[in-house]
Amino acid sequence: MEKQEAIKLFEQKQVRTHWDEENEKWYFSIVDVVGILTKSINPNNYWKVLKSRLKKEGSQLVTNCNQLKMQSSDGKFYKTDVADTEQLLRLIQSIPSPKAEPFKLWLAKVGNERIEETEDPELAFERAMETYLKKGYSKEWINQRLKSIEVRKELTDEWDIRGVKKGLEYAILTNEITEAWSGFDVKNYKNFKNLKKENLRDNMSNLELVLNMLAEATTTEISKEKKPETFEQNRIIANQGGTIAGNTRKEIEEKTGKKVIISANAKKLLKEKNKDEQ
Repeated sequence: MEKQEAIKLFEQKQVRTHWDEENEKWYFSIVDVVGILTKSINPNNYWKVLKSRLKKEGSQLVTNCNQLKMQSSDGKFYKTDVADTEQLLRLIQSIPSPKAEPFKLWLAKVGNERIEETEDPELAFERAMETYLKKGYSKEWINQRLKSIEVRKELTDEWDIRGVKKGLEYAILTNEITEAWSGFDVKNYKNFKNLKKENLRDNMSNLELVLNMLAEATTTEISKEKKPETFEQNRIIANQGGTIAGNTRKEIEEKTGKKVIISANAKKLLKEKNKDEQ
């Protein structure tokens, strides 16, 4: 079972959802999902009992569970226990139900694949190639995308050497590079392409992807030469790398008379590609 298929159940209308734009996360009503998986006539009570059991087992799921106001069947809004995708998949592991079994098998498969990829990293690239092909991407685009992963890894390795912390600091520097070359910060770039959780690079055209690679590769090279010692110095270098690619973008736009940054996401790009091939 693919991840998209596994998550599809949560997107059904009977499951109340909330999109957190700031954190780029979907939240799902736990009691709604419990009701679907267990077919319980009283999913609220089922969740109450399950929550108590998980708490006794020392599960962090209950501790980290959030609450959001969601509309009930009576039209009023009540505080409801919600979980993000990772929390929900953990919850499913604790539900004895035939409907939950496909999810558990999928999680076991994914876990096994991650262990295999740790032992042989080349497998990750092979599986990525297979996934992109299934989605309809061209081999040329896929090769560019896999190269971009390599370029990104070289950049993050360099950031690690310079003491940049994973998470927020990575995100700030990535934002700096992206805005300098494209004119958009990551959030607005994704909004421009009508994306939510989707990977931005997976929704770039060949030219967008190449310029993004140029920005990151240039940042890596400048960093290696200048050997920044502070986060602010890393930020300046990120801007410099992005600006060089940004100048290239402007030259291309001047010569072609067309914008490089396009609103088309992968769905639209693949649709246009298929239309041209017919």
